[in-house]
Amino acid sequence: MSEPQQLSAVYRDYLACLNSRRWDDLGRFVADDVRYNGEPVGLAGYRAMLEADVDNIPDLQFVPEILLADGDAVSCRLVFCCTPRRRIFGAEPTGAQVSFAEHVFYRMVDAKIVDVRSLIDTQAVRDQLSAPPATAAEPPPPTG
Repeated sequence: MSEPQQLSAVYRDYLACLNSRRWDDLGRFVADDVRYNGEPVGLAGYRAMLEADVDNIPDLQFVPEILLADGDAVSCRLVFCCTPRRRIFGAEPTGAQVSFAEHVFYRMVDAKIVDVRSLIDTQAVRDQLSAPPATAAEPPPPTG
């Protein structure tokens, strides 16, 4: 297996860890001194962030749509279809499902994540939560 294939496999295992909520296994994939968007958060802070995300969005699943690995880097477009139950990105939950993507870039050392750079279209989520509910289409006018 090539190095990019190995990194991709490790990353998929990391996503499986997140999706099955195996928080105690997170240290197999994430370094103790991990940074998130330029800030040192450490493994404990990173875990706390993920646990809070899942507490706010219980049906959150991390689904890779595009996954690329090169050298020590992994890039992924994650897609989410989920139902927030608490405030998310400044919007109150409505009980409606939202869909959004995260573009995330990782740097790996010894098969562990040491740096995470995440971009999420938060406005798309706010727009979906503030949109009026869809209504049934009106029947066509009578003809003749």
